[in-house]
Amino acid sequence: MPLSHERVREDVADVLSEQSAEISDDENLLDRGLDSIRVMSLVERWRAAGVSTTFIELAEQPTVAAWWRLISDRMEDGGR
Repeated sequence: MPLSHERVREDVADVLSEQSAEISDDENLLDRGLDSIRVMSLVERWRAAGVSTTFIELAEQPTVAAWWRLISDRMEDGGR
């Protein structure tokens, strides 16, 4: 399944063992219990889907909205 805004939210919900509808775009995911191991899991998932990102990039702005902006920009740049 290609990366989409909804898939980013679903991946976050999956690593948090929550429903995607419960996670808002602008919520600080660290406050929701997202830890470094789970962030790295997301980095690996999204790399496998062809989008390169890093732990630091995700940790700097831990929201679905910020991550989707980063990922969609990378997809437009060919994954880089």
